[in-house]
Amino acid sequence: MTPLGAEIAALIRHGGPIGIDRYMALCLGHPVHGYYRTRDPLGVKGDFTTAPEISQMFGELIGAWAGYIHGQRGQREPLILVELGPGRGTLMVDALRALRIAAPGAEIRPHLVETSPVLRAVQERALAGTGATWHAGIETLPEGPAIILANEFFDCLPVRQFERHATGWHERQVGLGPEGDLVFGLAPEATPGLDADGPEGALLSVPGVGLGLMRLLAHRMREAGGALLAIDYGHVRPGFGDTLQALSGHRFADPLAAPGEADLTHHVDFAALAKAAHTEGAIVHGPVAQRDFLLALGLNARAEHLKTRATAVQAAAIDSAVRRLTDGSRGGMGSLFKVLAVSGRDHGPLPGFPEA
Repeated sequence: MTPLGAEIAALIRHGGPIGIDRYMALCLGHPVHGYYRTRDPLGVKGDFTTAPEISQMFGELIGAWAGYIHGQRGQREPLILVELGPGRGTLMVDALRALRIAAPGAEIRPHLVETSPVLRAVQERALAGTGATWHAGIETLPEGPAIILANEFFDCLPVRQFERHATGWHERQVGLGPEGDLVFGLAPEATPGLDADGPEGALLSVPGVGLGLMRLLAHRMREAGGALLAIDYGHVRPGFGDTLQALSGHRFADPLAAPGEADLTHHVDFAALAKAAHTEGAIVHGPVAQRDFLLALGLNARAEHLKTRATAVQAAAIDSAVRRLTDGSRGGMGSLFKVLAVSGRDHGPLPGFPEA
């Protein structure tokens, strides 16, 4: 058992089983043994690869998107560009490069919300000289209109899970098996107040942390203006099923096998995020498939431009990146990943999204 696994087991022995949300929070954010507190998880040597690491084109298109939105406001004030969970800082670096072209003369103030000391050190090296500011949470972000980027961020926020039985919805928990190992189980009593319809045996995920954060950000968009862009893998319609998963070495793993040593994520419920933003009076755009979003922003044109100065090997790599980012097959990034934007009422239609 990992050091964090032993600590969680002791916690359960003392206080009883814990919810999936608390388990995720401990695995990912424990101050000593948490997954994101102890490593750089990205790239070939890590556990997964994100779109910004696949190609510079991804971040450049998002930078141009941000520049267009800033231009809608007439560039009357500095551009506060925020990224939530910025990984290695790759997306921000590429976005800033494109922004300097898309919004020439604009005063750009990058802000990064990061809790991992390991990743923050990587980001500081990548963004040296940009005037970037780091935050442990959204509470310290500067006031005013902002463009907030959240790429593969909502999928790692803790969720609660419930299983339907004749007596109601019982919360899924992590407890201890006969040998002292971590196992999944159910709370003996049904959770009051949860009245969702569903067949017996159905598993329901409730992303309370993500919905709460979306409401806060949507309220900010409504009051101060700006736009939030969320890109993640997930579904656009509510549904049942277990989407909790662990990744280790680019392979799926048992979520309970090595606490703190594997990434834990879940499929994002974009319908629920959109509803949460609506309740705060913000304007919701999408969600749309990542493939449609990137192609609408001009991914193919950007690829052709880059290939005019590329070697044959580099051109092949560019074509490969386009295919990977826009793969529309079942499970491909182009269809599995969705894009949702939330804006204040000071913006019209946003690039990459069909007009309502």
